[in-house]
Amino acid sequence: MNAKLLSNEYVVKKGGVDLQVYRRRMETTGRISLPVLFLVHGSSFGALAGYDLQVPGKAGYSMMDECAGFGFDVWTMDHEGYGRSTKTSSFSDISSGSDDLALAAKLVERETGIKKAAYYGQSSGSLRAALFAERHPEMVDRLALDATVWTGEGSPTLAERRKKLPEFSAKNRRPIDRAFVHSIFNRDHPGTAEERVIDAFADAIVKLDDSVPTGTYVDMCSKLPVNNPDNIKVPTLIMRGQWDGIAGFDDLIEFFKRLPNPDKHFAVMPGISHASFQQKNYMLVYHILLGFFAQPAPVYRG
Repeated sequence: MNAKLLSNEYVVKKGGVDLQVYRRRMETTGRISLPVLFLVHGSSFGALAGYDLQVPGKAGYSMMDECAGFGFDVWTMDHEGYGRSTKTSSFSDISSGSDDLALAAKLVERETGIKKAAYYGQSSGSLRAALFAERHPEMVDRLALDATVWTGEGSPTLAERRKKLPEFSAKNRRPIDRAFVHSIFNRDHPGTAEERVIDAFADAIVKLDDSVPTGTYVDMCSKLPVNNPDNIKVPTLIMRGQWDGIAGFDDLIEFFKRLPNPDKHFAVMPGISHASFQQKNYMLVYHILLGFFAQPAPVYRG
């Protein structure tokens, strides 16, 4: 009999703010504990659009389903101001996102009994996840940072975005629509994603949000670096798409060199621009990511 896919939803409180948390896993028998994987979304869409994308006639685009099928207890959340979490006047910046993760991590521990989880973050989600790992290394087993940025040097996308910094700083939310979602895939290297996938992605995003907080944009335009690689003590994977206009290659190499844990990896993903799990080459992204998370711990450290 095929195992059943289980889904749960939770709400954690952040003062007067409700933060929506989602869980996906395969049904198990007895006392089997599944390894926990937490997915951290980026600046322009919430958790369900980013990590539970359903594309008619196409399999594999729900990262939650796929990773659950590989044996993980998969969690994600809508950060403050996104998706089904409370829409507030907060800028919902990187530091605020790290605070959100700390609250969700306590929920995960209560529900699973597991304190240390694997974390994957994409774009500004990687900045949130990395800051969380700096603040709470005792709660992070392994850390994957996809499309991340350190100082911002060598990023044409951020150079263009900085031109709108006064506009972003003046308001707590920025509008998004289907045209904006398509621009994500057209700005670096058009053709890396199928049009029907982009259409489904855009539909999923605007179903829950017609605007998103500006805090991560402001941070990435004016406050970099927000992460200190010297303080990230956990095993870390840096994932960089071949044509990603945000993740400057030399910038990330310098970041990578400063990571203190010898269990560290740098992967360049061919044929991929910014939103890696919505790309035509998404299966190689799974291969890289799951290989890192499945890596056995070293038995000899010298």
